[in-house]
Amino acid sequence: MRGYLLRRLPSALLVLLAASFLVFAVLRLVPGDPAAVLAGPDASPETEAAIRARLGLDAPLPTQYVRWLGDLLTGDLGPSYAIGGRTADLIGDGLGATVELTLGALVFVVVLGAAFGILGATARNRWVLGTVRVLTTGALAVPPFVTGVLLVLLFSVLLGVLPPGGRVPLLAAPDLGVQYLLLPSLCLALPSAAVLGRYLKDGIERALAEDYVRTATAAGIAPRRILRRHALPNALPPVVTLLGMQTGHLLGGAVLVEAIFAWPGLGQLAEQALVRRDYPVVQDLLLLLVTVFVLVQLLTDLVHAWLDPRIRWE
Repeated sequence: MRGYLLRRLPSALLVLLAASFLVFAVLRLVPGDPAAVLAGPDASPETEAAIRARLGLDAPLPTQYVRWLGDLLTGDLGPSYAIGGRTADLIGDGLGATVELTLGALVFVVVLGAAFGILGATARNRWVLGTVRVLTTGALAVPPFVTGVLLVLLFSVLLGVLPPGGRVPLLAAPDLGVQYLLLPSLCLALPSAAVLGRYLKDGIERALAEDYVRTATAAGIAPRRILRRHALPNALPPVVTLLGMQTGHLLGGAVLVEAIFAWPGLGQLAEQALVRRDYPVVQDLLLLLVTVFVLVQLLTDLVHAWLDPRIRWE
């Protein structure tokens, strides 16, 4: 496993370097000038030039890029241009909320995806199969902003059992935190759970069609034992890879879900920073998300290699 990890690290570092260049370049192509935003509409050109010089925006773009990479390597993210405060503090405050939301959604993805996949592959009751198909199709077809509104109407307005928005940290008050976390994490998880369930269903069906499963069935081994000991282990490796990809999608989808449920995470911070052309916050935030995605993919590949030794041999 160590050799496999060492072989994967150079490509991961190369992806991060390319991502940093793209993030830096794309932000500079966005219309607008941070110095003009800070100076205000009535500021003189001299004032804007002075602000631009103070922020280092008057330097050539390659110089700005190298300075930014140097600050990242030293851990100094610098101050925010427009929002105020240190960039590291702003990202740190929102990161905890987004990680909490993503982990909550990931639990729903695993539980619901496993239920959809196993029931879809093994159930013989047509009503159960029809229900699974309707749920997975609906979760994929209905966009999250519609699902979020429907969940709020059902559980907050009609039933009045869950809060419609906001956040209470889980570590501060676990009982209240879970109540605030349920609706946004479920809304975020439904599309990924449907995708995971379909992949798991197909994998289990392929495994159950193998000759060794028919032999085990003919030998009188219980279906549950065949599913647990043979079908599921063979269906898991591609599903684990998909789960890693869906984790990255959860991080991206959290931006929209946070806006729906007034969840104070990185999504709201990204929106504020983009509107105000706050380069340090936006570029550090985007690169952080790419880094998390790359790390999740690397961890997923390691788990996949652990489940399937052929990958390590290759």
